Amino acid sequence: MTDTAFAAPIAVTTGEPAGIGPEVSLKAAHRLAGKVPLALIGSRSLLEETAQRLGLPAELPAGVTVVDIPTAVAVEPGKLDVRNAGYVLETLRTAAEGAMQGRFAAVATAPVQKSIITEAGHPFTGHTEFFAELSHTEKVVMMLTSSAADDALRVALATTHLPLRAVPDAITGELLDKTLAIVDRDLRTRFGIEQPKIAVTGLNPHAGESGHMGSEEIEIIAPALERARAAGIDASGPWPADTLFVKTHADRFDVLFCMYHDQGLPALKREGFGGGVNVTLGMPWVRTSVDHGTALDIAGKNCADAGSMVAAVELAAVMLGRRI
Repeated sequence: MTDTAFAAPIAVTTGEPAGIGPEVSLKAAHRLAGKVPLALIGSRSLLEETAQRLGLPAELPAGVTVVDIPTAVAVEPGKLDVRNAGYVLETLRTAAEGAMQGRFAAVATAPVQKSIITEAGHPFTGHTEFFAELSHTEKVVMMLTSSAADDALRVALATTHLPLRAVPDAITGELLDKTLAIVDRDLRTRFGIEQPKIAVTGLNPHAGESGHMGSEEIEIIAPALERARAAGIDASGPWPADTLFVKTHADRFDVLFCMYHDQGLPALKREGFGGGVNVTLGMPWVRTSVDHGTALDIAGKNCADAGSMVAAVELAAVMLGRRI
C-alpha cells in the first residue's frame, strides 16, 4: 500500500517533549516510510535534535512532514518542565482541529505526562477526555488492542481514569447503554465486524456471586445487557473477569467489555505491551495511541521501542479502510 491511497496524512502528535514521544515518533516514521503519509506534530528543532541523537538521517522520509510547534523552553530529555505543558496541549489541539477539518485522515498520539499538564493549571485527565471535549462528543469509549492484527485481544472500558472508590457509583444503566452501543457500532463501521460479539464483565469478584458479593450485576449490568440484546447487540454476561480472560474464553469474543481501568488492562498489557494500541471509539475521526507512558527514565538514550507507535499508525490505517 502506497501513500497515494490516503487522501490526507495521519497526524502523529509527538507527546511530552522530555519523554520518549519524539523518539518513537521518528522511529515509526522511518519504519513506515513509503507506506503511509504522516504529519509529525511538534517542535521541528526538537525532532532534528532527536534524529541526530538517534543517528537517523537529517531529512525525513518521503511522505513525512512536520507541523512545527515550538516548545516554550529548551528540552532536556528526562526532565519535565511545566512551562512546556501548553506546548503539549497545542500539539493535541492542532491535530484534533486538523482532523475535524479533513486536513488529517486520523490522529495517532505519543504519550503525554498528565501530571505536568495539571500542574500548569490545565484541567486534563487524558487524551480521550481532551479530544471528546474539543470535538463536543458527548460520549467516547476507550478500547485497547494487543496489536493491530485482526485477531488481537480487544478490551473496552465502561469507565476510565477514575479513583477505584468512585467506580461503582459511575456504573449506571445509562452509561452501559451508551457505551455498549458505541462499541457495537464502531466495531462494525471501523473494524468491519458484521456482528460483534461483546463479552461484558461483572463489577464484583465472581460477577457478584448471585448477589452475595455485590448487587450491581443483578440491578444494573444484567438489565443493560437485556436492553442491548433487544437492540440487536450481541452482548453477553456479566462474566467473572478473572476467568473471562482465559484464552479459551476470550477467543470466543471480538471484545471484552470491562467495568474499570485496572480490571481489563493488566491482562491486555501482559498480552501485548509494547505493541498494543489505545483506540478512542465514538469520535468523529479515527484516533489511536501508544499503550505506554512517557518513560522519562530512558528518554534520550536511544533505547525506546517504537513498536506500539508503529502499531497505532497501522491500526489507524485499518480503521480508515486501508491496510499497510
